[in-house]
Amino acid sequence: MRALIVGCGYVGLPLGAELAQAGHEVFGLRRSRAAEADLRAAGIRPLFADITDPGSLRDLPGTFDWVVNCTAVGGGGPEAYRRVYVEGTRNLLSWLAPGAPRFVYTSSTSVYGQNDGSWVTEESATEPAAETGGILLEAERLLREAHRVTGFPAIILRLAGIYGPGRGYWFKQFMSDQAAMDGDGSRFLNMIHRDDVIGVIRTVLERGRPGEIYNVADEESPTQKQLFTWLSKRLGRPMPRTVPVTDAPRKRGASNKRVSNRKLKEQPGYVFRFPTYRDGFETVQAGG
Repeated sequence: MRALIVGCGYVGLPLGAELAQAGHEVFGLRRSRAAEADLRAAGIRPLFADITDPGSLRDLPGTFDWVVNCTAVGGGGPEAYRRVYVEGTRNLLSWLAPGAPRFVYTSSTSVYGQNDGSWVTEESATEPAAETGGILLEAERLLREAHRVTGFPAIILRLAGIYGPGRGYWFKQFMSDQAAMDGDGSRFLNMIHRDDVIGVIRTVLERGRPGEIYNVADEESPTQKQLFTWLSKRLGRPMPRTVPVTDAPRKRGASNKRVSNRKLKEQPGYVFRFPTYRDGFETVQAGG
Protein backbone atom coordinates (compact mmCIF):
# COMPACT_ATOMS: atom_id res chain seq x y z
CA MET A 1 0.00 0.00 0.00
CA ARG A 2 0.95 3.63 -0.51
CA ALA A 3 0.62 5.29 2.89
CA LEU A 4 0.84 8.88 4.08
CA ILE A 5 1.41 9.72 7.73
CA VAL A 6 0.54 13.27 8.68
CA GLY A 7 2.62 14.18 11.69
CA CYS A 8 5.69 11.91 11.97
CA GLY A 9 6.45 12.41 15.63
CA TYR A 10 6.17 10.23 18.74
CA VAL A 11 3.54 7.96 17.18
CA GLY A 12 3.89 8.65 13.47
CA LEU A 13 7.61 7.97 13.09
CA PRO A 14 7.63 4.44 14.57
CA LEU A 15 4.31 3.74 12.83
CA GLY A 16 5.88 4.67 9.52
CA ALA A 17 8.91 2.53 10.29
CA GLU A 18 6.69 -0.51 10.96
CA LEU A 19 4.70 0.02 7.77
CA ALA A 20 7.89 0.43 5.73
CA GLN A 21 9.36 -2.76 7.22
CA ALA A 22 6.14 -4.55 6.25
CA GLY A 23 6.74 -3.58 2.63
CA HIS A 24 4.47 -0.56 2.24
CA GLU A 25 5.54 2.61 0.47
CA VAL A 26 5.44 5.21 3.24
CA PHE A 27 5.47 8.98 3.06
CA GLY A 28 5.77 11.19 6.12
CA LEU A 29 4.40 14.72 6.18
CA ARG A 30 5.94 17.32 8.49
CA ARG A 31 5.98 21.09 8.64
CA SER A 32 9.75 21.40 8.97
CA ARG A 33 12.85 19.52 7.83
CA ALA A 34 14.18 19.11 11.38
CA ALA A 35 13.61 15.33 11.45
CA GLU A 36 14.27 14.59 7.78
CA ALA A 37 17.23 12.34 8.52
CA ASP A 38 15.19 10.36 11.07
CA LEU A 39 12.41 9.78 8.54
CA ARG A 40 14.81 8.58 5.87
CA ALA A 41 16.57 6.28 8.33
CA ALA A 42 13.17 4.72 9.13
CA GLY A 43 12.43 4.06 5.47
CA ILE A 44 9.95 6.94 5.21
CA ARG A 45 9.97 9.35 2.27
CA PRO A 46 9.78 12.89 3.71
CA LEU A 47 7.22 15.42 2.51
CA PHE A 48 6.97 18.98 3.79
CA ALA A 49 3.79 21.02 4.05
CA ASP A 50 1.54 22.66 6.62
CA ILE A 51 -1.98 21.24 6.82
CA THR A 52 -3.23 24.59 8.13
CA ASP A 53 -2.18 26.11 4.77
CA PRO A 54 -4.17 24.46 1.95
CA GLY A 55 -1.88 25.98 -0.66
CA SER A 56 1.09 24.02 0.67
CA LEU A 57 -0.73 20.72 0.04
CA ARG A 58 -1.30 21.24 -3.67
CA ASP A 59 2.17 20.25 -4.82
CA LEU A 60 2.39 17.03 -2.84
CA PRO A 61 2.72 13.89 -4.96
CA GLY A 62 0.09 11.47 -6.11
CA THR A 63 -2.70 9.62 -4.42
CA PHE A 64 -2.57 7.34 -1.38
CA ASP A 65 -4.30 4.15 -0.28
CA TRP A 66 -3.99 4.95 3.42
CA VAL A 67 -3.72 8.27 5.26
CA VAL A 68 -3.15 8.58 9.01
CA ASN A 69 -3.53 11.97 10.64
CA CYS A 70 -1.71 11.73 13.97
CA THR A 71 -0.39 15.26 14.02
CA ALA A 72 -0.04 17.02 17.37
CA VAL A 73 -0.35 20.66 18.33
CA GLY A 74 2.88 20.69 20.32
CA GLY A 75 1.69 23.39 22.71
CA GLY A 76 -0.69 26.29 22.53
CA GLY A 77 -4.27 26.81 23.56
CA PRO A 78 -7.65 26.46 21.88
CA GLU A 79 -6.68 28.65 18.93
CA ALA A 80 -3.80 26.34 18.03
CA TYR A 81 -6.05 23.30 18.46
CA ARG A 82 -8.62 24.78 16.11
CA ARG A 83 -6.03 25.59 13.44
CA VAL A 84 -4.44 22.15 13.48
CA TYR A 85 -7.36 19.83 14.17
CA VAL A 86 -10.38 21.57 12.66
CA GLU A 87 -8.93 23.65 9.85
CA GLY A 88 -6.22 21.10 9.20
CA THR A 89 -8.79 18.31 8.92
CA ARG A 90 -10.95 20.42 6.62
CA ASN A 91 -7.96 21.11 4.37
CA LEU A 92 -6.99 17.43 4.25
CA LEU A 93 -10.55 16.46 3.35
CA SER A 94 -10.60 18.93 0.50
CA TRP A 95 -7.21 17.81 -0.78
CA LEU A 96 -7.85 14.05 -0.48
CA ALA A 97 -11.48 13.94 -1.63
CA PRO A 98 -10.77 12.87 -5.24
CA GLY A 99 -8.72 9.85 -4.13
CA ALA A 100 -10.80 8.96 -1.04
CA PRO A 101 -8.13 6.89 0.75
CA ARG A 102 -8.83 5.03 3.96
CA PHE A 103 -8.30 7.77 6.54
CA VAL A 104 -7.48 7.32 10.24
CA TYR A 105 -7.74 10.26 12.63
CA THR A 106 -6.36 10.11 16.17
CA SER A 107 -8.74 11.94 18.48
CA SER A 108 -8.86 11.65 22.27
CA THR A 109 -10.95 10.21 25.08
CA SER A 110 -11.03 13.77 26.43
CA VAL A 111 -14.17 14.19 24.31
CA TYR A 112 -15.93 12.31 27.13
CA GLY A 113 -16.62 14.50 30.14
CA GLN A 114 -18.15 11.94 32.50
CA ASN A 115 -17.18 12.60 36.10
CA ASP A 116 -18.96 9.82 38.01
CA GLY A 117 -16.56 6.92 37.46
CA SER A 118 -18.89 5.31 34.93
CA TRP A 119 -17.89 3.20 31.95
CA VAL A 120 -17.98 5.01 28.62
CA THR A 121 -18.39 3.43 25.22
CA GLU A 122 -18.36 4.91 21.74
CA GLU A 123 -22.10 5.50 22.18
CA SER A 124 -21.74 7.51 25.40
CA ALA A 125 -22.48 11.22 25.56
CA THR A 126 -19.64 13.49 24.45
CA GLU A 127 -19.68 16.60 26.60
CA PRO A 128 -16.00 17.49 27.09
CA ALA A 129 -14.90 19.22 30.27
CA ALA A 130 -12.20 21.18 28.43
CA GLU A 131 -12.57 23.50 25.45
CA THR A 132 -9.82 21.64 23.62
CA GLY A 133 -11.85 18.42 23.88
CA GLY A 134 -14.73 20.21 22.19
CA ILE A 135 -12.44 21.24 19.34
CA LEU A 136 -11.32 17.63 18.82
CA LEU A 137 -14.98 16.65 18.73
CA GLU A 138 -15.60 19.30 16.08
CA ALA A 139 -12.87 17.76 13.91
CA GLU A 140 -14.52 14.36 14.39
CA ARG A 141 -17.83 15.78 13.18
CA LEU A 142 -16.20 16.98 9.95
CA LEU A 143 -15.04 13.43 9.22
CA ARG A 144 -18.33 11.84 10.20
CA GLU A 145 -20.24 14.23 7.98
CA ALA A 146 -17.87 13.55 5.07
CA HIS A 147 -18.50 9.83 5.52
CA ARG A 148 -22.26 10.32 5.70
CA VAL A 149 -22.49 12.58 2.66
CA THR A 150 -19.80 11.24 0.31
CA GLY A 151 -18.75 7.91 1.80
CA PHE A 152 -15.31 9.25 2.71
CA PRO A 153 -13.72 6.22 4.45
CA ALA A 154 -12.72 7.84 7.73
CA ILE A 155 -12.06 5.94 10.96
CA ILE A 156 -11.82 7.83 14.26
CA LEU A 157 -9.66 6.58 17.14
CA ARG A 158 -10.27 8.11 20.56
CA LEU A 159 -6.96 7.64 22.37
CA ALA A 160 -6.51 7.46 26.14
CA GLY A 161 -3.41 9.02 27.70
CA ILE A 162 -0.37 7.79 25.79
CA TYR A 163 2.67 6.47 27.63
CA GLY A 164 5.76 4.62 26.46
CA PRO A 165 9.49 5.15 25.88
CA GLY A 166 10.38 8.56 27.28
CA ARG A 167 6.75 9.48 27.96
CA GLY A 168 4.03 8.91 30.53
CA TYR A 169 2.53 11.77 32.52
CA TRP A 170 1.62 9.92 35.71
CA PHE A 171 4.76 7.77 35.68
CA LYS A 172 7.03 10.75 35.16
CA GLN A 173 5.26 12.80 37.82
CA PHE A 174 5.67 9.99 40.33
CA MET A 175 9.31 9.27 39.52
CA SER A 176 10.22 12.97 39.83
CA ASP A 177 8.37 13.29 43.17
CA GLN A 178 5.96 15.81 41.66
CA ALA A 179 2.85 13.63 41.66
CA ALA A 180 -0.23 14.63 43.64
CA MET A 181 -3.16 12.36 44.41
CA ASP A 182 -6.63 13.88 44.13
CA GLY A 183 -8.34 13.47 47.49
CA ASP A 184 -8.64 9.77 48.32
CA GLY A 185 -7.18 8.75 44.95
CA SER A 186 -10.40 7.21 43.67
CA ARG A 187 -10.34 8.99 40.31
CA PHE A 188 -9.95 6.56 37.41
CA LEU A 189 -7.13 6.86 34.87
CA ASN A 190 -7.15 5.56 31.30
CA MET A 191 -3.93 4.82 29.45
CA ILE A 192 -2.60 3.27 26.26
CA HIS A 193 0.96 2.31 25.36
CA ARG A 194 2.41 4.01 22.29
CA ASP A 195 3.15 0.65 20.68
CA ASP A 196 -0.50 -0.32 21.08
CA VAL A 197 -1.56 2.94 19.43
CA ILE A 198 0.63 1.91 16.50
CA GLY A 199 -0.79 -1.60 16.55
CA VAL A 200 -4.36 -0.30 16.58
CA ILE A 201 -3.71 2.06 13.68
CA ARG A 202 -2.25 -0.76 11.61
CA THR A 203 -5.18 -3.00 12.49
CA VAL A 204 -7.89 -0.51 11.53
CA LEU A 205 -6.07 0.36 8.32
CA GLU A 206 -6.28 -3.29 7.36
CA ARG A 207 -9.70 -4.28 8.69
CA GLY A 208 -11.42 -1.45 10.55
CA ARG A 209 -14.85 -0.32 9.37
CA PRO A 210 -14.99 3.09 7.65
CA GLY A 211 -17.31 5.49 9.45
CA GLU A 212 -16.66 3.90 12.85
CA ILE A 213 -15.28 5.29 16.08
CA TYR A 214 -13.08 3.13 18.30
CA ASN A 215 -11.99 3.81 21.87
CA VAL A 216 -8.29 3.04 22.29
CA ALA A 217 -7.54 2.32 25.94
CA ASP A 218 -5.84 -0.68 27.50
CA GLU A 219 -7.41 -3.45 29.55
CA GLU A 220 -7.38 -1.74 32.94
CA SER A 221 -8.54 1.65 34.25
CA PRO A 222 -6.72 1.96 37.59
CA THR A 223 -7.53 4.57 40.16
CA GLN A 224 -4.82 7.03 41.04
CA LYS A 225 -4.35 5.22 44.34
CA GLN A 226 -3.97 1.84 42.63
CA LEU A 227 -1.38 3.19 40.21
CA PHE A 228 0.62 5.06 42.83
CA THR A 229 0.50 2.16 45.29
CA TRP A 230 1.90 -0.19 42.64
CA LEU A 231 4.61 2.31 41.65
CA SER A 232 5.49 2.91 45.31
CA LYS A 233 6.06 -0.81 45.90
CA ARG A 234 7.73 -1.34 42.53
CA LEU A 235 10.23 1.52 42.95
CA GLY A 236 10.55 1.71 46.72
CA ARG A 237 9.37 5.31 46.77
CA PRO A 238 6.91 6.96 49.14
CA MET A 239 3.31 7.57 48.13
CA PRO A 240 2.70 11.04 46.70
CA ARG A 241 1.09 13.86 48.64
CA THR A 242 -2.66 14.28 48.51
CA VAL A 243 -4.42 17.48 47.55
CA PRO A 244 -8.08 18.49 47.78
CA VAL A 245 -9.96 17.55 44.64
CA THR A 246 -10.73 21.21 43.95
CA ASP A 247 -6.97 21.97 43.89
CA ALA A 248 -5.82 18.92 41.97
CA PRO A 249 -4.07 19.44 38.62
CA ARG A 250 -6.12 18.09 35.75
CA LYS A 251 -3.98 17.57 32.67
CA ARG A 252 -6.76 16.00 30.57
CA GLY A 253 -9.79 17.85 31.96
CA ALA A 254 -11.86 17.33 35.08
CA SER A 255 -13.24 13.90 34.27
CA ASN A 256 -13.50 10.59 36.08
CA LYS A 257 -14.45 7.71 33.83
CA ARG A 258 -13.47 4.22 32.71
CA VAL A 259 -13.04 3.86 28.96
CA SER A 260 -14.33 0.63 27.45
CA ASN A 261 -12.25 -0.99 24.68
CA ARG A 262 -14.76 -3.77 24.04
CA LYS A 263 -15.64 -2.64 20.53
CA LEU A 264 -11.99 -2.53 19.48
CA LYS A 265 -11.45 -6.09 20.68
CA GLU A 266 -14.59 -7.42 19.01
CA GLN A 267 -14.09 -5.69 15.65
CA PRO A 268 -11.46 -5.35 14.28
CA GLY A 269 -10.31 -7.81 16.92
CA TYR A 270 -7.25 -6.06 18.34
CA VAL A 271 -4.96 -7.94 20.77
CA PHE A 272 -2.93 -5.70 23.06
CA ARG A 273 0.84 -5.75 23.15
CA PHE A 274 0.81 -4.17 26.64
CA PRO A 275 -2.56 -5.02 28.21
CA THR A 276 -1.97 -2.95 31.38
CA TYR A 277 0.32 -0.24 32.71
CA ARG A 278 2.23 -2.92 34.64
CA ASP A 279 3.16 -4.63 31.39
CA GLY A 280 4.36 -1.43 29.76
CA PHE A 281 6.08 0.32 32.65
CA GLU A 282 9.55 -1.03 31.87
CA THR A 283 9.48 0.75 28.51
CA VAL A 284 8.93 4.11 30.26
CA GLN A 285 12.03 3.55 32.38
CA ALA A 286 14.05 2.42 29.39
CA GLY A 287 13.05 5.56 27.50
CA GLY A 288 14.60 7.83 30.14
